[in-house]
Parts: sequence; structure tokens; C-alpha cells
Amino acid sequence: MTQPHRLAHGGRVDTATSIEFTFNGQTFYGCQGDTLASALLANGEHFVGRSFKYHRPRGVMSAGVEEPNALVQLEDGGHTVPNPCATTIELYEGLRASSVNAAPDLHRDRMAILQRLGRFIPAGFYYKTFMWPKRWWPPYERFIRKAGGLGHAPAQPDPDHYDKRYAHCDVLVVGGGPAGLAAAMSAGMAGARVILVDNQSELGGSLLSSPALIDGAANGDWIRQMHTALLGMNEVRILTRSTAFGYHDQNLVTVCEQLSDHLPVPRRRGARQRLWKVRAKQVVLATGAHERPLLFGNNDLPGIMLASAVSTYVRRYAVLPGRRVVLYANNDGAYRTALDLREHGANVTVVDPRPPGRGALPDAVRSAGIEVRNESVVLRARGGRHVNGVVLASYTDGRAGAANAKLPCDLVAVSGGWNPALHLHAQSGGQTRWDDTHACFVPMGSKQAQASVGAANGEFLLSEALQGGALAGSQAAMLAGLNPAGALAWRTANIAQDPMLPLWHVAGRARPGRGAKQFVDFQNDVTVADIHLAVREGYHSVEHVKRYTAMGFGTDQGKLGNINGAAVLADALGKTIAQTGTTTYRPNYTPVAFGVLAGRELGDFFDPVRKTSVHEWHVSRGAAFEDVGNWKRPWYFPLSGESMEAAVARECLAVRNGVGMLDASTLGKIDIQGPDAATLLNWVYTNAWSKLEVGKGRYGLMLDENGMVFDDGVTMRLGEQHYLMSTTTGGAARVLAWMERWLQTEWPHLDVHLTTVTDHFATFAVAGPLARKVLRTVCPDIDFSNHAFPFMSFREGTIAGSGWSSPTRIMRISFSGELSYEVNVPANLGQRVWNALMAAGQQYGITPYGTETMHVLRAEKGYIIVGQDTDGSMTPQDLGMGGMVTKSKDCLGKRSLSRAHTAGPNRKQFVGLLARDPAVVLPEGSQIMHRQSRAPIAPMIGHVTSSYMSPTLNRSIALGWVKDGHQKMGELVEVALPEGGFMPATIHSTVFYDPEGGRQHVD
Repeated sequence: MTQPHRLAHGGRVDTATSIEFTFNGQTFYGCQGDTLASALLANGEHFVGRSFKYHRPRGVMSAGVEEPNALVQLEDGGHTVPNPCATTIELYEGLRASSVNAAPDLHRDRMAILQRLGRFIPAGFYYKTFMWPKRWWPPYERFIRKAGGLGHAPAQPDPDHYDKRYAHCDVLVVGGGPAGLAAAMSAGMAGARVILVDNQSELGGSLLSSPALIDGAANGDWIRQMHTALLGMNEVRILTRSTAFGYHDQNLVTVCEQLSDHLPVPRRRGARQRLWKVRAKQVVLATGAHERPLLFGNNDLPGIMLASAVSTYVRRYAVLPGRRVVLYANNDGAYRTALDLREHGANVTVVDPRPPGRGALPDAVRSAGIEVRNESVVLRARGGRHVNGVVLASYTDGRAGAANAKLPCDLVAVSGGWNPALHLHAQSGGQTRWDDTHACFVPMGSKQAQASVGAANGEFLLSEALQGGALAGSQAAMLAGLNPAGALAWRTANIAQDPMLPLWHVAGRARPGRGAKQFVDFQNDVTVADIHLAVREGYHSVEHVKRYTAMGFGTDQGKLGNINGAAVLADALGKTIAQTGTTTYRPNYTPVAFGVLAGRELGDFFDPVRKTSVHEWHVSRGAAFEDVGNWKRPWYFPLSGESMEAAVARECLAVRNGVGMLDASTLGKIDIQGPDAATLLNWVYTNAWSKLEVGKGRYGLMLDENGMVFDDGVTMRLGEQHYLMSTTTGGAARVLAWMERWLQTEWPHLDVHLTTVTDHFATFAVAGPLARKVLRTVCPDIDFSNHAFPFMSFREGTIAGSGWSSPTRIMRISFSGELSYEVNVPANLGQRVWNALMAAGQQYGITPYGTETMHVLRAEKGYIIVGQDTDGSMTPQDLGMGGMVTKSKDCLGKRSLSRAHTAGPNRKQFVGLLARDPAVVLPEGSQIMHRQSRAPIAPMIGHVTSSYMSPTLNRSIALGWVKDGHQKMGELVEVALPEGGFMPATIHSTVFYDPEGGRQHVD
């Protein structure tokens, strides 16, 4: 249970507790408040992983989300998480983690041999090496997949749950450090609705590892006071363990909140994570900054860490990562780390390329007896699986001299300056500029209502962060419409600092590619030599270099390496860093689990399940269902022991010879009202609508802008300015959105209003020669004779039952070719009306039928189903329905019908097909070829779209598309069968049954 690098005092962890965990199968112990990384370092474990490409030993480098090396496989089974950073995993009892990209284990990694071959596998080598011979690609691919990679995705279903939530606020503050707390406090005191988001388990940010005083008191006291005050404000919400990972249009920020990741797996209850979609009037970005590493040979060895991370482990986690330390830095701020280390007993040597200065921190370091080697640089680090020393050289006039000293050490702390975390600012559309003073890009302007403060704005002093945060919070509240009393102020010490010295590539006398590798992107093994190679290959854009070398790819998205990489590229091109620019910052800022993006929309909940008012009746009668546009539609109603084919045949014959009833409630219904309703219909339908009489309906085709059939349906005129449009079940939402788009963009002058009423009405189709008798039984106040109630009209009346009645609108429409009526009633009365109709039809043998029977009946009549018989490339002329395109008016898509290709020859046309063998149902999707083309590879002249066994005709029928099919009636073609054979078929009219249409007009 000993932790050899754990300090006896200090830190924010509970050293009195002991938490057991395993790493790579070995048991270790940590403390409450540790991260996995801090617990490993407390146990002396620096070597925690292998690099992506060369499989070099890698260790913990940072203490936050920018960590490129310490990626692990967390837990196992369905709970496993690939590639989280050990620096962000809160330690819990029983935690199990293992290194990634190492087999059979970390110390015996077989692919470590690639370290010796590094010179032969530079950036882009795979583009050139694995191109030939082509037949070797499969083994190449297997090797590449094994050679490079990180963790593995879970093979079992995720047992955890995830939530989503939407929120609105006046001010969203991202970051709970000093600047973020100041901004949230100022906005909250102005009465603003504030949401404060921070990715750590406690607020404070950089203050959690700093000895700074605020108003003369320890910063920990100030953090607690601020936290308590914010909790006391009713309009303030604090989200810890929450990362704002995306900034989108209209000030929409997406946030991932970790609810139970910090708990032992058996104790997790409820949702594991929650996705917040926050819409804010104003956004304050206090996202901090990432410290830059320095470039030198072997700068990736375990035991080489960022200076700020070393201070964090010492001050926050009570861990001393090393006892003999070299601090290599080009700025005064890093000297704070030397003091932290010396305070806890470490022996420190500072290496600084600048000449001796008069900054307060360097003076304090010298006063503490710490050796400072000015005008010196680290040429390379020494060691194998852990750093054991560094080689120094003099540095004057921007050039490194020959190696002149060797320092033994067990830890190297590096600091090359700071990069503001610009990711969210850039995602919002904000611009950046190069700041020569701090050698970093800083925010410059924004397209959205947001402001960056603190280190995220290049304000690296605590006093600047507090002042800027308070001012930004007040301004955000004012811009949100509130009246702040004024910005708050706090007293902090101003520490004099000497200017930093931008230090990018210290190559010594060796050319890039010779000597020890200098890593720019640690996660993807991108070196200085790789960037120079990319330039020689002709890649001069930073975006092209990124893709050629993989710089900035991976889970860390270049947080540590991209600015250094841009600097190296600029040097190679002879440009400035400002001229070279940066790569694009895209969401997500940190990796986000697929689960939290999916939420609870999984499995049966992936799509909404819509049910009609009589769904339970269908279930009780043993209906089989199919999903159509989110609706559960009865497919067929099998009797005991009855096959689908037999059930469909029985249902078809019942409709043809007696009476059947279909639940058609799912058909789209759009209510159209307004003085310009007829004008709208004239534009969206190919045929004319102005003269349609009230009480009557008309079938219409809709075209898209290219003249292709978009949807179809029957629209009834309910009043002078009132229409009811029906659409296909799957096309209802699409058609409504399409018409709304045109009304809002091209025809805003039209006075017309659209309302979806699909769910408002239950619709039942009563079809068959005896349909009129059934309806007369339940609707005595409607005259169903042909003269009083003709085809394509509607009547309103009442359906009555025992102790109840329902208003109804009955439309005489047929999709079966038989005498048919569609009964529309309020959906909440649907079950009663269905029962009444079934009871009235019992004496006539009424039979419920499903969608499969409906398809057979409509195919016998040659009626199309948009989306099955069409695919977005068929015109009305192709369907044989060119007569429906009225010549006296314009409509959407009409002009496209005259284009050379659309109106030209050799277009596929809609036809019927009769297989030579009437017992063979031609497979849908089968290719159609010329009779003489029976070769294995032959030109396709069409395909089958719908195919059924017709019990009415006692043979198979099919519909399909054939080039110039309307001119080929009676010709034989060949239809390819799945098993490899062919079936001759005769091209036929699309109407197989009752071509005169007399049955639907029967008196």
C-alpha cells in the first residue's frame, strides 16, 4: 500500500483514504481525489503507454485534457471505454485500466521493433510503400491495423444510459477558473440567468495548483466563497464535470456532463452522462490555456512533463513526480514549478535560453539556492523507458552550440509558453491574431455574441484574469438586457516578469532527420523531420501538412503540438507563424461518447413509434406489423396456422368479392386554409385546382424542381378557402416541410396556412362490392347512391352506436379499384367507430386487411406507390401520366420537363410485366434485359419495382421500368433471377384488372 512518491502533507486529496485499483493487471493504491495519472505517478509509474506509430515508451506528460500519451482502456465488457486520458479519469474503488497499443503487454510490446526502423518509415511512407503489388493489399492492411492503433471499441452492448437536456440562459460561462468565476459572479449579481460550465470535479481551475493570494487570503478560501455565493443565486446553475465541446450557430453550445463516471461501476445509478444543448444570449469563454512543450531530441521519454503539470501534481495531488529535476523553460512563469519542487525536497536545476534577468520569480529561485543555467538549451534527453539525464548546449544569438554538459535527472519539466484554448472561439466563427509578446494566437473578433477572457484571451496574469472576467460578466449581463451595478474587483499581487523568449526548433548542428527524434505531435509520432519532409514533398499549407503527417489528429486534436508544428513549418518555408496560420478547430473539443450523442434513442427507441387509435385491436387479432414512416401498420392478419401468402390471398378475395376494411389512419393529412389556398395547390400540383367544386376531390402529382415525381395524393375541397390534402404515409412530414419552405422563401405574399392533422383523425377504408351496405347500416343520414354521392367526393354525417355518436367525413376514394369509402372520425373515437363498422359488416363477412393486401390490390390496378415504384428520377410522362400536367398553368418542376434529357428518348417508362411461368413471382429489384442478351454481363434496360402473386388473377404480376417501355407492349424480355437463371416476361399494361374502371363506379 506504499506510494513512494506521495507527499506526507499538502494537496487537495484525502491521504487518509486508500483506494485500490489495477493497471495492466497489477494492483496499486491511490487516494480519494486522485486521478488515475496522479495515482500512477504516486506509485512511481511513469511508463504508461506506447506511441501510435513507433511504439516508443511514453509517460504522463500533462495533468488535463491536453494529455497526448497516457491513454488507457478503461474497464472491460460493455462498460469499457477506449482511449480516455488517465489525467482526466477520477480514481474510484475497483477501477481497472490497461495500456493501449501494446501486445502482449506494455513491457514486451512486439511492435517496439519499429523504433529501430523509424528512419525508414517517415510521414507518408505508407502512401508510397503499400501501392504495389495490388494483390498484396489484404495482408498489408492486416499488418497496418495491427501495427498502429489505440484502444478497442466495446464488443458488447453498452449497459449505461444517457440523457439529453435543453437549456436557455442569459449568460453562459465556460470555465470555472479565476476568470470564469469572476465573470459568473458579476453576471449573477446583475440578476442574469447564468450557467457556469467547468470540466473538473471542483471549481478553481489554475488556482487549484497555485499558491497565489486573493484579497490577502489563500485562493482556496476565495474559491469557496465564490462557489457558496453562486450557489445562493437562484438564477445561477453550476455544472461541474462538464465539458463544452462544441460551439454552433446562434450561440448554441453543446456540453457533455459526466454524472457517474467518477463512481465505481457497481454503484452507478441512472444516467452515466448527459448532453446539454445550451442556447445563450451571451457567452463568456474562460477556457484557459495549454502549456507548450519544447522541442529537443527524445523529448517524448517517460519522465518528461509540462512544468505546470508538475506543479499540479505537487500542489493539488501531493505527488512528487521526481527528486532530481531539470526545469527547461523560456519564461518566468515556469520558475514557479522550481520553487514548488524545492519546497517539497526535490533537487532542481533550471535551464533557460535567456540571459539572466530581473524577474521576481527567477530572483526567488536563485535566493532559494537553485542553480540556474542561463543561455543554455537542452539538446536531447537520455534514457530508455524513463529519462535519466539531459545533454545541454550553449545558446547565443538564436543558435545552439555544441554539447557542453550532461545533467543526470529523473524528471524533466518543460515550458515553452502558453497557447490560449481557442477551440470554442474558433468554432463560433471567431478570428485570431498572432501576439508577438506572448508568442501565441489570441482571439480577435467574433461573429457571435461571445467574449474570451483570462488566459483564453492571452491574459496570463491572475490580476488580468480577474479584472477581465469581472468586466466581461458585467458586459454580458448588460448586453442580455440587464443593468449591472458595476464590475467587481479583487486585490492580487503583481509579479514582475521578464519577456519570454520564443523557442521553437533547437536543432543543434544536425539536419532534421538525423540524430534523436524531436517530437511535435506526441500522440501521432509527428517529428520536426516529418514536417520538413512534407515541405520538400510540396506541401506548404498547414492544412495539407496536417493531413500528410497526421499532425493534430487523434484524441488530443493538437492541443500541445499544433502551434509548435506551425512554427517549424513557418521556419521551413521562410515565413512568419502569422503567415503560416493554424489548422481548423472543429468540434469536439474533447472526445465524446457515442452514447451521449445517441441519448435514449436506441434500439426500439431509435425512431419514434407511432400507433393508430385501433392499434391494440390489431394486436389482439394477431396482426403482423410493418414500419412505415415511424407508424406501426398492420401488414396482414393471419388466422391460426395461416401463412402470409394464404392470409393475403384470403384478404384480397374478400375485398374483391365482398367487403374488407383497412386502417388508413397513417396517411398524411395537411389542412390548407386561406384566400390563396388554390393558388398554392396550382403551384405544387401538376393539374389545375381553381375550379374544383366544394365537396369534391382530385388526385394530384407533385414534382420537385427537377420535374421528378415527389409525392401524390387526393385533396378534397372542404370550403371556399379550405382544402384537406392527403399524402403518402412516409412522405407527410417531407411534403409539409417542402411546402412551408416555398411559402417562406419564394411565396411569402400568399395568404395561406398549413397545419398537419394526421394525428387528429382516424381513417378507415371500407372497400368492396358490399361496402355501401355496411356504411348504410351505421350512417343513416348519408345518401350513398351514385347520384347523391359520386366518386371523388365527400359527405359529412354521423356514425352512431349504443349511447354514443361521432361526426364523420366520408370520402369516396379508391386505392383498390373497388367501390370504396374512407371514413374519417376524430382519433379519440376511432376504436368505437372501427368496432361499429366491424359489427355492421359481420353479416357481409367483413374482413380486416393489411398493407400487403393493399399493395396487391393497387398493383392489380396499376396504381403507383411513390418511393417504391419511383426513385426520384421519374417524370409524369415516364409513368404514363403526362396528361396530368396541365398546359394552361405553370407548376413546380414543369419547366424541367422540357430539358433535353428529361424529354429525350430512351428513358425508362413504367410498365406491367407478366412472367411466362404464372407461378413465379419476379423478385423486386431484378434486372431486366433484352430477350437476346442472356450473357452473364449484359446491358440492363430496366428493373422490377413491385411484384406479387395475384389471387384475383390466379397468377403473378409485376410492375417495373423498361427503356421505351410504352412502345414495347407485348414484347418479351428477360428478368434475371437471384439464383442465376432468367425468366422470360411479357411487357404489359400497368392495369391488370378491370381496365375500364367500372367496379369503383358500380351503383
